Amino acid sequence: MGLYDRHYTQDDYHSSYRERPFGRISFGHITPAVKWLLIINIAVFLLTVSPRAKDVIFYWFSVFPANLAMAAQPWRIITYQFLHADFWHLFGNMLMLFFLGPLLERTWGSKRFLVFYLFAGSVGGIAYSLFALMGVLGVGSMVGASGALLGILTACAIYFPHVRVYIWGVFPVAIRTLAIILAVWSVIKIIQNYNTGGEVAHLSGIAVALIYIFSQPLLGRLRLKSRESLWEKKMHKEQQLQAEVDRILQKVHDHGIKSLTYKEKRTLKTATTYEQMKSH
Repeated sequence: MGLYDRHYTQDDYHSSYRERPFGRISFGHITPAVKWLLIINIAVFLLTVSPRAKDVIFYWFSVFPANLAMAAQPWRIITYQFLHADFWHLFGNMLMLFFLGPLLERTWGSKRFLVFYLFAGSVGGIAYSLFALMGVLGVGSMVGASGALLGILTACAIYFPHVRVYIWGVFPVAIRTLAIILAVWSVIKIIQNYNTGGEVAHLSGIAVALIYIFSQPLLGRLRLKSRESLWEKKMHKEQQLQAEVDRILQKVHDHGIKSLTYKEKRTLKTATTYEQMKSH
């Protein structure tokens, strides 16, 4: 049960800086994470050229929820993303990665892009396994990077809505329109019970992108609130320390240094160390 994507290439895109045709992009413009993802996917595909090797690798590294034990093997939700059923499956996925990946990686940075890519694909593998174990979907060996790449496509459609893509190299379509078409198409194919595992992974990738991107303002407010709370706690602690230091110094003034307890001397030492750190 493979994840098969539609083949298309991207003509140009509009950003806040400029519009540049994709036809001018060269391999020198590939971003680091995209470059390594391309290399790894192609290398793994070459390892599966032999039918015998392919059977073994797919059995151990695809998402294959034949039973609960196999579904619970955690490496599968990552490794299945680097396996492809045939050359055209690989070609379609890598074409999408080549054209869309650098857009998002330049926007987010390599680390954030890679985490998102692998997470979007992993959610697709988990979703398929759950539905298969519940008996909703048939059990098979699911492979391919389509779940991750539909997440990338959806993210690009949100960030770069003016990008145009060419379906089968002929029909120009706005990328956001294409994302909607693919989502609807996946739902239709699930209803028709065709490649249901792959389409569940597609929809999972789309959902991850939507939830992740549109939750950022809320997460930003929560992070700001958390930092404000930590700052308030820090200021309150400093005020308490300063009040205690003032009390101890007044005691020294009234009764001398010998009147201080061990705890009070330690408090003075802590306050002195803290002030030295602040000054540095």
